[in-house]
Amino acid sequence: MDEVPIAQKMNLTLTEAADYFNIGVNKLRELSNDEDCPFVLWVGSKRLLKRKKLEEYLENQYSI
Repeated sequence: MDEVPIAQKMNLTLTEAADYFNIGVNKLRELSNDEDCPFVLWVGSKRLLKRKKLEEYLENQYSI
């Protein structure tokens, strides 16, 4: 089975998101720790980041 390119994935792991957005894993973890975070999806104890929602969030930020 072929691997799906990161740019086509709906949800990203912290490592994939760090590579895609050029943001550190620790910073992404910090941003997504909030219970009301709009771009985090918990699958059990696994944290996934909703790529499109995270893109929208970052587009509206001056600094993180």
